[in-house]
Amino acid sequence: MHIVAALDSFKGSISSLSAGNAVRSAAAKVWPEAKVTVCPVADGGEGTVEALCTGLGGQMVSQEVTGPCFEPVTAKYCILPDGITAVIEMAQASGLPLVPAERRNPLHTTTYGVGELILNAVSRGCRRFIVGIGGSATNDGGIGMLSALGFEFLTGEGLPVRPTASGLGEIRKILPGKLVPELAECSFRVACDVKNPLCGELGCSAVFAPQKGASPEDIAKMDADLANYARLAQSFTGKTGVDTAHGAGAAGGLGFAFLNFLNASLEPGIEIVLDQTGLEEKIASADLVITGEGRLDGQTAMGKAPVGIARLAKKYSRPVIALAGGIAPGAEACNEAGIDAFFPIVRGVTTLEEALKEENAEKNLEAAAVQVFRLIDVFGKDAPWR
Repeated sequence: MHIVAALDSFKGSISSLSAGNAVRSAAAKVWPEAKVTVCPVADGGEGTVEALCTGLGGQMVSQEVTGPCFEPVTAKYCILPDGITAVIEMAQASGLPLVPAERRNPLHTTTYGVGELILNAVSRGCRRFIVGIGGSATNDGGIGMLSALGFEFLTGEGLPVRPTASGLGEIRKILPGKLVPELAECSFRVACDVKNPLCGELGCSAVFAPQKGASPEDIAKMDADLANYARLAQSFTGKTGVDTAHGAGAAGGLGFAFLNFLNASLEPGIEIVLDQTGLEEKIASADLVITGEGRLDGQTAMGKAPVGIARLAKKYSRPVIALAGGIAPGAEACNEAGIDAFFPIVRGVTTLEEALKEENAEKNLEAAAVQVFRLIDVFGKDAPWR
């Protein structure tokens, strides 16, 4: 019996690696001779750096950068064993959790720290980047990041604009400034799972800014200012239609900045992670695939890690079982997307706080996996691994 355990992190509770190890422990209790391959995974959002660094044996780097409110924060990123690939989560430098609730307003937050992380990795020899851009506190169209990289955004008087959404409407000229030469050698695979354009009813200001503390008046201003910025930016690079590209509105327009100014592609996060980890080869030789995440629902079927793994497994007709901290309405869509069966791990009435405790979640996950394996054992007497 060969089991591949590829579970996303149970957010706020246990990491992808811990979840996989819990499945390994469960398998040992039912099939002592089983081979269990634990593959940390993520979908490009929170936990991507940790999953790839752990799974591939990378080096974690800590760096002080400018936070979303222009105060110092310590962000972590990973350099993979090849020495030239860096894995960055923009939320480490510009994420919404870094902004106190009472100070949240995307008019005044910046992605400057993301650019500083990129520069730090470049100084260490990195030229390939995997960047997760979920969970932002910003709506600055990426001018914060670009300013840190050396681009200049100037007013009509030739003064630098503040690298926030509040500065977008003041931009009259864009200059290459003092770009580091090595930036021309860099490529960026950007993990992006939204399709929103930069502006309009489905743009970043209208759809995402309210979650970040924007008022209706703020939203109207930011949308108009982003449109002005997009015209100037596309004129500067000679590119057209980038503002309406799928994902241009991701992370408050950071997707637009990557596409328009840098050698970047926007890709589904889970596809990038699966490609980097070589999970397909492991699944091809497996008898059973165990996946899961903290909450299984209809959104999972839209391309989150468990369904990405399930679709890969179905290329090789491998059975897929998902385990989750909670099951929400709409999770049945996951069955149609390749997950053969799913099960919640919580074993009784409890508070959310208790369920999220690491020791409880690991114990519950292991116990649920044991019962799944016992069921398979009963009905799998004639299975290929016998």
